[in-house]
Amino acid sequence: MSIQIKRDQSLAMRHIVHVRNHIISVDGAVEEGGVDAGPNPHDLYDAALGACKALTLVWYAKRKNIPVEDIQISLARDNSEERQGVYRLAASISLSGDLTEAQRQELLAVAEKCPLQKLMTSVKTEVTTTLA
Repeated sequence: MSIQIKRDQSLAMRHIVHVRNHIISVDGAVEEGGVDAGPNPHDLYDAALGACKALTLVWYAKRKNIPVEDIQISLARDNSEERQGVYRLAASISLSGDLTEAQRQELLAVAEKCPLQKLMTSVKTEVTTTLA
């Protein structure tokens, strides 16, 4: 899969991300020199984790016939020690439906194992950057 990022020269920092048939506007916050015309890369990184948890929970609940009705994920970022090598994300999950406490705990355990959390916490990522 290829993701393309193209500059939108109508704004100082804005770029358009193309993923398959989807378009996402990204920009820097005002204090970064942008105009906040979209999430910044850290926002996308954090949002990817929350989205992965939500989609994993829906998939699992359907597969196991767990009667979850709504799933909401809230993420809080603590990047105060990012330059020292620690980036903290705290995810809070709200579930609704006729769920037992055991089902709620089962879903919490599943959310902790979403593929992106595994990728972020236990896989070494190697990045190669070249000029085209």
